[in-house]
Amino acid sequence: MYLPLILFFLSLAGIIIMVWRELVLVKNGLVVKTQHSHPFVPDLQKIKYLASKGTKKLSYVTLFIMLRFFIKSSSFIKNKSTILAKEIKTRFKKFRKDTSDETAEKKEVSKYLKIISEYRHKIRAIKHRIKEEEGIE
Repeated sequence: MYLPLILFFLSLAGIIIMVWRELVLVKNGLVVKTQHSHPFVPDLQKIKYLASKGTKKLSYVTLFIMLRFFIKSSSFIKNKSTILAKEIKTRFKKFRKDTSDETAEKKEVSKYLKIISEYRHKIRAIKHRIKEEEGIE
């Protein structure tokens, strides 16, 4: 338990000493910018800049293609699943032979549900009228 802590603090102290020595050199002005001895170094920097610019463009294009593929595939899956669900429902309706008189008759809706549905229709009509007057739709 103590050995990892001792090693950690020793390495931390070493890092602090190295950074402190560099800061002292910078403060005294002893750090000099070195010139590159190789003649192709400016060209390499230009190549590095152009490569980074190209990779950014490439990343944007790939992101666009991936998003486009995702949206199209999700739309395709959604459409196919709804079609498949409709087909399954129609097949189940064909297999169902339970056509008794009780299911054929409409059940009467309770008075409470009628009142609530009328209230919702009135609110919807009022909202629509307000939107028309304000020019929102």
